[in-house]
Amino acid sequence: MWINGTFGAGKTTTVTRLTELLPDTLVFDSELVGHLLRHLLRSRPPVGDFQDYPAWRYLVPHTAAQLLAHSGGTLVIPQTVLVEQYWKELMSGFDGLGLTVHHVVLHADRDTLTHRIDNDTAEAGARPWRLDHLDAYERALPWLREAAHVIDTTELAPADTARTIAARLGQAES
Repeated sequence: MWINGTFGAGKTTTVTRLTELLPDTLVFDSELVGHLLRHLLRSRPPVGDFQDYPAWRYLVPHTAAQLLAHSGGTLVIPQTVLVEQYWKELMSGFDGLGLTVHHVVLHADRDTLTHRIDNDTAEAGARPWRLDHLDAYERALPWLREAAHVIDTTELAPADTARTIAARLGQAES
């Protein structure tokens, strides 16, 4: 299960609630792969975002496959991906490994996202960076709507969002 959406959409909170509903869930923070690459490739030409590394787009599906092989259950990856080509590369990797990905986008209107980002005390230092990505998210919405199941979280509590995702996952596995 890939939980996509821009900053402030509710990915982290929803995934926390989802793991309470689905005890066999393992959360894979694919940013850790990005941090590893940034550390290892620091002397190479820098990239603006770790997703710009082709190696990130290769390693994430392979790491997911290994995690599933060792843990079983449901793997959840909460990660914003706004570049369509990067999403296609990730999906190609998952497909090549025989893994089915249920892609969900958590969406909220811009005013709600801005309010959530402005009031997030845990990520206050990242506020400008997060706000700067709202335009990229809006530009990505057309392809995201085609590539994923979109859940509007504007008026939805995280627990309700998690229940919606769990139900969708249950239907997909039936």
